[in-house]
Amino acid sequence: MKKSLLALSVVAASFALFGCNKPAEAPKTAAGETKTAAELPKIGVVIYKGDDNFMSFVRNAIEKAGAGKAAVSVLDSQNDQAKQNGQIDALIAKGVKALAVNLVDPAAAASIVSKATAAKIPVIFFNKEPAADVLKGCAQCWYVGTTSSESGVMQAKIIADSLKAHPEWDKNKDGKIQFVLLKGEPGHPDAEARTKYVLEEMSKAGLKPEQLELQTGMWETAKANNLMDAWLAKHGDKIEYVIANNDGMALGAINSLQAKGYFKDPSKFMPVVGVDAIPDALAKIKEGTMVGSVLNDAKNQGAATVELAINAALGKAPTEGTAWKLDESKSVRVPYVNINKDNLQLAEDVYKK
Repeated sequence: MKKSLLALSVVAASFALFGCNKPAEAPKTAAGETKTAAELPKIGVVIYKGDDNFMSFVRNAIEKAGAGKAAVSVLDSQNDQAKQNGQIDALIAKGVKALAVNLVDPAAAASIVSKATAAKIPVIFFNKEPAADVLKGCAQCWYVGTTSSESGVMQAKIIADSLKAHPEWDKNKDGKIQFVLLKGEPGHPDAEARTKYVLEEMSKAGLKPEQLELQTGMWETAKANNLMDAWLAKHGDKIEYVIANNDGMALGAINSLQAKGYFKDPSKFMPVVGVDAIPDALAKIKEGTMVGSVLNDAKNQGAATVELAINAALGKAPTEGTAWKLDESKSVRVPYVNINKDNLQLAEDVYKK
């Protein structure tokens, strides 16, 4: 019990640091008057896919954090890099003073930097990290996101802790954990890191993971539902754990499991774990149909992106007047937090208006 209380205290302290940043004040004129809407710095934002579960919350945070401080234009690239390139061209032509870019394809970062540099416009990449050499080679480029490996490590801890508490989940009593894994978009830095590190850390914890299936659900609920349907038809109750790179896919797996009669009573249970801790996932954790998730702090990612973009647009140092710190790779890293039934309130507070 003492260890649990200590862990929650550490998490609460982390949120006190990263969840209560003093918002940037609205820009003022030389006379100290608040600028009108027409005078606010123009920030162009492109999001790789507007209907992505998690990115919809980042977008809301960006719009909220920018209200009254910047003229923010948000565009949906619909998971099409060519479309995103055209959107960036249009934003530059419209005279934006800074760009905030959630890449469709990380490999396109160098081309975007070239366009922005030619137009003397700073760029804040967010959520999907460009290659380190791209940031290093651009004087007016920065990144806001997370340390991708951290989410995989923390997800493995949720799995290890849950199996320690529920040894009966090893249904065949072979001392191994037979799992299926729903992977995000292939090549996406988060998908690759989450997959790699959750499996490595499970092995380090002595769980002896045995892979039954590992396929991409492309971050999508419907695709994950279909994959889980197929896996249940093939493996049935041989599956002992469902691991998902994000909550959207975890929710798809749960939909499939519920359609097959799981979770109606304790004898028909399948542990599922995700990443993001979005509100729909929190509801599933609360009702006991999801073991846990790793909070990917959309609120602070959105706020940090806007605050850096406003500073850059005004010719200031990107973190001036904020609580954010840049690391050696010119990045602001918003920490992850493990979420289960015991600390749901921490995640729920992130989504409060």
